[in-house]
Amino acid sequence: MKKLFALLLCVMLLLPASSALAVNADLTGKVVIYTSMYQFVIDMMSEAMAKEFPNLDVEFFYGGTGALQQKLTGEIETGKLGCDMMLVAEPAYSLELKEAGWLHSYVIKDADKLLRFPYDEEGYWYPVRVCNMVLAYNPEKVDEWAAKGVTIPKTFKDFAYDTNLKGLISMGNPLSSGTTYAAVASLIQDDHYGPAYLDGLRANEVMIESGSTAIAKLETGECAAIMILEESILKVLKEAQDAGTPKTNVACIYPEDGVVLIPSTVMTVAEDHSANVNIEACEAVEKWLLSEEAQKLILEGYMHSVFASMTEIPFQSVDTNWLIEKDLGVDWENAYQNRESINQLWTEKVTTK
Repeated sequence: MKKLFALLLCVMLLLPASSALAVNADLTGKVVIYTSMYQFVIDMMSEAMAKEFPNLDVEFFYGGTGALQQKLTGEIETGKLGCDMMLVAEPAYSLELKEAGWLHSYVIKDADKLLRFPYDEEGYWYPVRVCNMVLAYNPEKVDEWAAKGVTIPKTFKDFAYDTNLKGLISMGNPLSSGTTYAAVASLIQDDHYGPAYLDGLRANEVMIESGSTAIAKLETGECAAIMILEESILKVLKEAQDAGTPKTNVACIYPEDGVVLIPSTVMTVAEDHSANVNIEACEAVEKWLLSEEAQKLILEGYMHSVFASMTEIPFQSVDTNWLIEKDLGVDWENAYQNRESINQLWTEKVTTK
């Protein structure tokens, strides 16, 4: 018996620490997460979760926030969602789902000390990653644009109102992109530039297109400036550096009139509406997303951490607390309650011919 015990002890010592000591190894079943995170971030999360939850089947379903909202609208009509959790782009949707009774409350201990961004004190949603809406330009073409009478904008205001930029600016579509919707909702607030900001965008003939297309137009000189997520620019810079061909023709502008920070949230679906009725596992995943390990992955995904104690920043970014001081802010309640009218204003003022 002593020999058998010794043998078993040796086997346990030889096992990888992650499998021997996995805190969440007893969690089983399936959890489906709807998310707007980029695929490479999903891949990193999936790999880490497979080690943290070795017996839990965690499946990510990717889609832009707008597309996911459309999908969820159809599912809501049936009374049952196709997911158990959501990681979407902006808190306004969290407010909407909470009010409609679709979410499960999970109170994380000492969240007020842990987080530097707002969260739901009843535990219905928490910020997990912070996206940052900025401007971007091509440093190599500044003199070329200047010779044409074009000054690279240093503010969101100039982006829309400097008429020399007419036909030379680009941004995303708030009807499909949650982060772009958040930026538009912020910029047209009465305490910022008001709805007239959209008139400025229209007059300046803003192009509505994907981030990759907009970046390509910066590089070729078709655009002088674009409104885009910081993470999209940082990703391009890091990949170029890793490939041994550093880029000097793309860079962020942190607007002097403020950035727009979008703390993207995690939500757990109420048990009676969830796809797999696996609340214990969802709570564990939610808690893990607010762990140091997960927050380091957020940084690797070129987004900012929600942790108050986190001093690390994404590749070639700037201090997160400095950005918080420069944050224009979004009235999330307004963005929720007036989503339809904001989208209608956008369509009427910017995209209608």
